[in-house]
Amino acid sequence: MNKLIPASFALAMALPMAATHAQTPAAAETAADIKALRQEMEAMRAAYEARMQALEQRLRSAEASATAAAKPATAANTSPAPAAATATAPTAVATAAPGNNKTAGANAFNPAISLILSGTYANTSQDPENYGITGFHLPTDGEFGPGTRGLSLAESELGISAQIDPFWRGSLKLALHPDNQVSVEEAYVQTTSLGHGLTAKAGRFLSGIGYLNSQHAHSWDFIDNALAYQALTGGQYGDDGLQLKWLAPLDQYLELGAEIGRGRSHPGTDTSRNKPGMWALSAKTGGDIGESHSWRLGASLLNAKANAQELVGLNAAGESVHSAFDGDTQVWVLDAIWKWAPNGNATRTNFKLQGEYLQSRRKGSLLYAADSDAASSGDYRATLSGWYVQGVYQFMPAWRVGLRTERLDAGRPDYGLNSDLYAQSRYKPAKHSLMLDYSPSEFSRIRLQLAQDRSREGVNDRQLMLQYQMSLGAHGAHSY
Repeated sequence: MNKLIPASFALAMALPMAATHAQTPAAAETAADIKALRQEMEAMRAAYEARMQALEQRLRSAEASATAAAKPATAANTSPAPAAATATAPTAVATAAPGNNKTAGANAFNPAISLILSGTYANTSQDPENYGITGFHLPTDGEFGPGTRGLSLAESELGISAQIDPFWRGSLKLALHPDNQVSVEEAYVQTTSLGHGLTAKAGRFLSGIGYLNSQHAHSWDFIDNALAYQALTGGQYGDDGLQLKWLAPLDQYLELGAEIGRGRSHPGTDTSRNKPGMWALSAKTGGDIGESHSWRLGASLLNAKANAQELVGLNAAGESVHSAFDGDTQVWVLDAIWKWAPNGNATRTNFKLQGEYLQSRRKGSLLYAADSDAASSGDYRATLSGWYVQGVYQFMPAWRVGLRTERLDAGRPDYGLNSDLYAQSRYKPAKHSLMLDYSPSEFSRIRLQLAQDRSREGVNDRQLMLQYQMSLGAHGAHSY
């Protein structure tokens, strides 16, 4: 080993000399290129060292300034906490600069927390406890009607969302109800890197059918949801399941969606089954017309199964009666939205016109007086429908006015053997609403709404409602 080291050293010294004697013209040109590259590297190294020395000098100057600023504050004992914070800030920033990427990466996975606080005052000419919709059997756990009279805390929302890793993000939305109950409105994970325009979602979420259904209540343009959603989906349709969306790589917006789920919400029921209790399909397209106009059209289909679904409606005597439905329901939804903003700038003035048509086809059996000994079962087939059209105009910054008109149609339901037991009416429920809201910022809103509700035959419910909505914390942008 001792003899090997000197021999290796001698060989290493001899090789450059041999290479010098063996150089050809091409090798000489290569050696010149190498020399030029070495000179460039030396210049870059010198420039880098000069910059590092300058940064170190700036760091020493900042530390010296921080120390000098901290001493008078400590001696005077005046506002020590702010002085210390101000003095140490430059040092902390300078020290943390080399690891800034790691810090930013760690913060990227911290959850964003948001809270929507909402409250209402409701003045109604009819008692909300007696609310109903003529010709419709409503779910006992549905969300419909004007809510509670007087002052009350409206449904508020607590949201937590964050990036999980480079492949997933998660979101949780808790609904805080006025009766001190808390429910999970949404809790899902969503892919972020499938590519090819694909996005998958798993968990509990609001279905993508229609336009209003997937929007949270605080993003509605009116205090309450449209009658068609209240009567045909129990308010809003949400489920536990899987969702897949595909955004087509086209100049024109085109998005296709498919869902399967447990079927836990109206018009389905939450029962123990291995197979999915619902499926849904949706297609949405849209685009721009010039700089000031944009539009969107959509078509959706929801299919759900129900077992012993508890409903409440009216019998032939006009009395409230409980029923139980077993069967299948298909809900078709057509939606259209048009927006206008001068030159695409909606900050000062803008207008939005939207409308939806819903049709529900129910087929199965209906158990009359399900909660009594006089229960009677019969076939049940019904085609129910409803629509609304609304326009909202922002006539100056922070101020908007809106008008909504809506109507329902119960059709001619077939109750089979129980046809004589249920109320048969050709009445078409309707409602007209006028709203005015003021939003001093994007985080706060105060809204006044007047409505004439004729959901019950022979009853005109005049409603005056005042609402506030306040947004705290991080909150993402709303959909189109």
